[in-house]
Amino acid sequence: MDLILCHTTADFDALGGAVGLTRLLPGSKIVLTGGSHPPVRDFLALHRDEYPLIERRSVNPEKIRSLTVVDTQQRDRLGKAAEWLDLPNLKEIIVYDHHLGQESDIPATRSHISSVGATTTLIVEQLQQQHISLTSAEATVMALGIHVDTGSLTFDQSTPRDAFALAWLMQQGASLSVISSYRDPGLSLQLQQLLTEALENLEYLCLHGYTLAWVTLKTDAFVPGLSSLASELVELTEIDALLLANEYSLGESDSRLTVIGRSQIPKTNLNLLFQLLGGGGHSQAASLNLRGVDSQAILKQLLDGLKAQVPHPLTARDLMSSPVRTILPETTITEAQRILLRYGHSGLSVVDTQGQLVGIISRRDLDIALHHGFSHAPVKGYMTRNLKTITPDTTLPQIESLMVICDIGRLPVLENGQLVGLVTRTDVLRELHQEKDEDEGGGEVQRGKSNISLPQLQNKLAPQLWQLLTIASQEAEKRGWHLYLVGGAVRDLLLAETAGSLMIKDIDLVVDGFHKSADVGAGVELAKALQQLYPAARLEIHGAFQTAALLWHKDAELDSLWIDIATARTEFYPYPAANPEVEASSIRQDLYRRDFTINALALRLTTPRAGELLDFFGGLLDLQAKQIRVLHANSFIEDPTRIYRGVRFAVRFGFQIEPQTEEFIRYAINSGVYDRTAQENSRTPALQTRLKTELKHILEAPYWKSALQLLDNLGALQCIHPTLKLDVEVLQQLRLLERCLRRFDPQPTLIHWEMRLETLIAYLEPQYRAKVAKNLQLQEDGIKRLQNLASAQTEMMESLPKCQSPSQVVQLLRKYDLPMLILIAVQSPRSLRHQIWEYLTVLANVQPLLNGNDLKKLGYTPGPQYRQILDDIVTATLDGVIKDRAEAEEFLVQHYPK
Repeated sequence: MDLILCHTTADFDALGGAVGLTRLLPGSKIVLTGGSHPPVRDFLALHRDEYPLIERRSVNPEKIRSLTVVDTQQRDRLGKAAEWLDLPNLKEIIVYDHHLGQESDIPATRSHISSVGATTTLIVEQLQQQHISLTSAEATVMALGIHVDTGSLTFDQSTPRDAFALAWLMQQGASLSVISSYRDPGLSLQLQQLLTEALENLEYLCLHGYTLAWVTLKTDAFVPGLSSLASELVELTEIDALLLANEYSLGESDSRLTVIGRSQIPKTNLNLLFQLLGGGGHSQAASLNLRGVDSQAILKQLLDGLKAQVPHPLTARDLMSSPVRTILPETTITEAQRILLRYGHSGLSVVDTQGQLVGIISRRDLDIALHHGFSHAPVKGYMTRNLKTITPDTTLPQIESLMVICDIGRLPVLENGQLVGLVTRTDVLRELHQEKDEDEGGGEVQRGKSNISLPQLQNKLAPQLWQLLTIASQEAEKRGWHLYLVGGAVRDLLLAETAGSLMIKDIDLVVDGFHKSADVGAGVELAKALQQLYPAARLEIHGAFQTAALLWHKDAELDSLWIDIATARTEFYPYPAANPEVEASSIRQDLYRRDFTINALALRLTTPRAGELLDFFGGLLDLQAKQIRVLHANSFIEDPTRIYRGVRFAVRFGFQIEPQTEEFIRYAINSGVYDRTAQENSRTPALQTRLKTELKHILEAPYWKSALQLLDNLGALQCIHPTLKLDVEVLQQLRLLERCLRRFDPQPTLIHWEMRLETLIAYLEPQYRAKVAKNLQLQEDGIKRLQNLASAQTEMMESLPKCQSPSQVVQLLRKYDLPMLILIAVQSPRSLRHQIWEYLTVLANVQPLLNGNDLKKLGYTPGPQYRQILDDIVTATLDGVIKDRAEAEEFLVQHYPK
């Protein structure tokens, strides 16, 4: 076990540095050795589940391998955890700190100490050197560490290195709104006095679940730093929006008014509001300065405008995950942990036999129980019974407040006493981070949600496709469901530059809405409804995967369109390379099961919030960075076809595979897991049918050569067979294959991608070829061809040199079909290949100088002998015995007298 230790009363720099170290030291865990600053405590009340934090009491000291100490060099700042520094089993002790000139009493084996404004900066620099990317949550807490310890780069100890580190964290998706909420720059004495006055005179208004406040402060002169005062007021009072007015005199008959605005309410735009009066700023922070005006009239105008902007807040019904994964009180600790692993949850709801909620158990509870050896104990002894619950109509601000005040990570949603959903910290953070991070124009965000206007969407798509999606969304709305366009179609929409011409041929739609009326058959029901409106489409239903498909074939308007419609689902792989087991779930879980961030995007088609883009995993950032990044560390272990998809996307779009994703690929391949899985399981679809499908996509694409080279560079051709490598010889064979296909099959009658695959398989040792072909479920003739290839090559190598005449060459080669001859040719020496080439280009095309009608006119009785006669004429023609019709007739007289 590798542990990262924060000092007692941890601040943001210690926490941020520790979070960054978990990326430098994969698998390590963070231990808060003794409390934290109040802002850190409040931050973790909402964000704890985003980071690998564990309790000190759950650590088994005998299993500790290394300790990394952050932001201190003193043992006494580690509390009781300081005892671990003396453990005999420790392999390494590392110290990161930015306090110079201190004597350390920690026996460090390595130290990273430098004169920068924050320890977190040191860790950021190492992350940059190793090209490690961060999640938004990781970047945010690290940026907080630098902001707080440098006073947002205003303290004397701040350095350019801190500024560069902050800039990089912003590129990684650090949430400025969250940083603004938790940093504390401090107030001057004058501002502190005004703060007291403001708190005494603040007026409040509650609207749609949000709290608006306003106050007017009168001073003798201009007061610098009012923006800090406004931020402090918002933090202290926990209000959602503030108008802070400062009125001061410029003389006996003149006055000036300054108004500072702050808003944490989604969809409000103070910039637009303040611009009407000559001010401006950003959507969440703006100001104005006016001279000689009625301060109260101005304040009222701004307040009325703000009130008009306040949206109806989201409710638990909008946020919750549904259906809820539940267990019985008698479920064992081990089984509960297995369920958490399977579904990726951080907690489970416990219900009795009547389905009534009786408790909740978290991952932390399970970890502690397992640590103490109670793996077979029932969860009822460890679950939390004192539950806080909410209703579907509980608003987001109320939910946030309840989570922070009670330090609750998940809130069950009850309707008429029944458990209908669950709101987690993640659900709340998704809204708080994503809504607040919108540009002042309400557009693109770095991570989370943004809005694409429906006209903007309509302008990109072909009109007939837009109409179909509109009808589909209307049908979903009739049934009370949400409908999302997901995956590659969303990616292609975002990448598309040409307006009005995008005709996507493969579309995925997901139905979500269990808390309304959707069930596991929702996707199928919607597909059936659409087929009634589009009778030209063929309907296919896949019950095992809760999906349906509508297929058009060369339709006048929709061409060969394929639409998959599924109910939102989650999946679990029982073993590597298996088919996943799927269960109904929510849109977030549905996106979480996907392969790469750029494919884990969803665009909402139904109202309200039509045009909302869901991006929980940074897909937009990766599209901008032109990189392929996987969602999960075990993704390639579970499904090797994702390696092939990742390569296909990288080559197709000209993207790079993100460094850590490449590491995951190489680890999965080198681990030997695919070989073990194939030996232990008779069915491994990801190494059979699904792998063949991916090979088809790659080998029929114009970029197939580049894709194969990248697969080989990654070692991924081993998924086809452990010995397959793209060396110089096989590359030459593939080049020869392309020449043969261009020459002998210009109007394709053969399936060219299959010929490319057969050529790859043919490069293997003969004993492997048929087995690999069967494993990939090639067509029967292809399997037989590869099975017989070695014997055909042997026969040809022995017999062709012995042929004394062209007719003997034809007699030998004509028993082989074109694909077999091509496979033999590309693997043969130049001389043999030349003979096969001559046969295909010249000899095989020689026709008899006479035909059946000619024989009849010459008096030969029709019958079986016709074939023999014509074959002999061809043979004589090939060997130069006869050269024209007259000689052919003479040949007949000599060899077939009447």
